[in-house]
Amino acid sequence: MPPRAKGAIRLSAKQLGDRSVLDGFRQSGSFKCLFPRSDDSGLDAVLLNTAGGITGGDSFRFTGHAAAGTTLTLTTQACERAYKAQPGPHGQITNHLQVDARARLNWLPQETILFNGSALDRRLLIELASEATALMVEPLVFGRAAMGETLTNIRLRDRIEIRRDGIPVFLDTTRFAGDLNAHLAKPHIANGAGAMALVVFASATAEGQLEPVRRMLPNSAGATLIQNDLLVIRMLAENSFALRRALMPVLQRLNNDTLPRCWMI
Repeated sequence: MPPRAKGAIRLSAKQLGDRSVLDGFRQSGSFKCLFPRSDDSGLDAVLLNTAGGITGGDSFRFTGHAAAGTTLTLTTQACERAYKAQPGPHGQITNHLQVDARARLNWLPQETILFNGSALDRRLLIELASEATALMVEPLVFGRAAMGETLTNIRLRDRIEIRRDGIPVFLDTTRFAGDLNAHLAKPHIANGAGAMALVVFASATAEGQLEPVRRMLPNSAGATLIQNDLLVIRMLAENSFALRRALMPVLQRLNNDTLPRCWMI
């Protein structure tokens, strides 16, 4: 069996005066973290997969903690890539995030691109305390449209769960195996879309953002309140460029008119 890429990061933020600073940090394997300078009081961290992508048998794990009063923004240096895998195990990405009272987490990874033949098992768990705020996005791109790639054979398992005070408030799961291109081509599924995104905003201000966000969305997107403090947005787009063009203004609005610099490159 060929060598497999593995990596893990543990990161926590604490409040020091009026700033959010690094509290604990450990990284290993092919998973690294960068800390660009920030002009605001929050702590920004950029996750980097030095293996260049993920394939069957690879394993990456991130554990993050935003302590009371902090703001922690997490993004990726570039798009993640799920490459063709041999028959057998999936590549695994596991992210576990904890947000204490009066803290804010921004989980803003750039797009994950699925290649034909890929096998990906991805899990995200966000645990919120009372009065905690979280903004998360997970953009997904179905193949490299510019190269004429179609996803005729993939394996995908994706699970996103948000809990508040230990109680599940949001759960989204996707399982698929086979010809994704044919599945997405169906009018009642995705009408041929080449990319999609899920955005969740858990905040006491979520209800007030519903109508302004709806006015920003294209016809292939929708927004709803699951409860007064939980805004959910789903978006389909023709390709990754159209997805990002529609997504960025929404994320900026929900993140106090800012986005990580990596999104601007």
